[in-house]
Amino acid sequence: MPEASQAKPQLLAAQARRMLIFLIVLTAASQIGMQGWITLFNNFAVERAGFGGFEVGLVQAVREIPGFLSLLVVYVLLVLPEHRVAALAITVLGLGVGLTGLFPSFWGLTATTLVMSFGFHYYETLNMSLTLQYFDRAEAPLVFGRLRSVTGMANIAVGLTVLLASRGFDFAGIYGMLGCVVALAGLWALTRDPSHAGVPVQRKKMLLRRKYTLYYILTFLAGSRRQVFLAFAIFLLVQKFSMSLAEITGLFILNNAINVVANPLIGRAINRFGERALLTFEYCVVTVVCAAYAYSDSKLLVCGLYVLDQLVINFAMCITTYFQKIGDPQDIAPTMAAGFTINHIAAVVVPVLGGALWLWSSKLVFLGGAGLALCSLAATQFIRTHRQKEVEHAQG
Repeated sequence: MPEASQAKPQLLAAQARRMLIFLIVLTAASQIGMQGWITLFNNFAVERAGFGGFEVGLVQAVREIPGFLSLLVVYVLLVLPEHRVAALAITVLGLGVGLTGLFPSFWGLTATTLVMSFGFHYYETLNMSLTLQYFDRAEAPLVFGRLRSVTGMANIAVGLTVLLASRGFDFAGIYGMLGCVVALAGLWALTRDPSHAGVPVQRKKMLLRRKYTLYYILTFLAGSRRQVFLAFAIFLLVQKFSMSLAEITGLFILNNAINVVANPLIGRAINRFGERALLTFEYCVVTVVCAAYAYSDSKLLVCGLYVLDQLVINFAMCITTYFQKIGDPQDIAPTMAAGFTINHIAAVVVPVLGGALWLWSSKLVFLGGAGLALCSLAATQFIRTHRQKEVEHAQG
């Protein structure tokens, strides 16, 4: 009997390791694709496609449409298991990234962006779902922290690759190389089965529940404010400060080097301090960063503000771990899909509105981001979990 009791935990540990390795490989591939696309996009759009702020905003809005449609992934799960869909999503991401550099026009970029984005957003939805299903409430923040650390390392690798490859290859060549790497990772994952029968069977239907209202609100606001920086922060550096591809890439490398170290610490901090404390800190910092970004004329200061924002944005994993603590285990897959859709409702609109505001003043875009951060700060104060109550009791 003792041998049998010890064998089961060891088996579960081996199964968890298989899923962790699977997620690490696909997360790295996902970030190679997305970070490569982002690193090259602004310079590619300005230098090859002749884009201005409005066109950039439109393409960024198109990029978020698949995120808005993430809820539909629950219907794909009626046909294929989650890990298979995740592998296919990465393969599609690689295809979209690989084709991007071949079409330097508005409609060409729009088409390849849609393909790339469907792969990225469907994988991200399933990545969060699989992590919450296969790892418990204490393990999940640590796994999210590790995966975000992998994200940082992958982004650094992309930055170095772009710096070196830009000396001998054009945009099409670099996009093609990155896309091939991502697609090969997806094909590898299609040959693996890291699943096991010990996880709760997921409800395979669209799902919205009143008790998850705060999760939906936090997700919506996080998607809105994130788009302000994702769509326009780097564009400001390229347009206003004339930063080169090498400088932008160097900024990404610095930012991700910091995140590699910080993300595991953030995962542990969630278990120690609770989601509300960390999100409160994030939104206080973001409010100041956005306001300063709007008015600063210092290239060095704006770059520092960008790195700071990209550090605290990692605290967004708290929203996902908050759901794990209040949600039913069978609701994880459909709620992650619903959350991604809600996250991208505003994400589809914000880049377009931001692009229109840019025509009047770039300051208005970032002041809007500060306003969104304040709304998130207010909503965060309503977070209540068993862990949060323990933290409050310990603090007196």
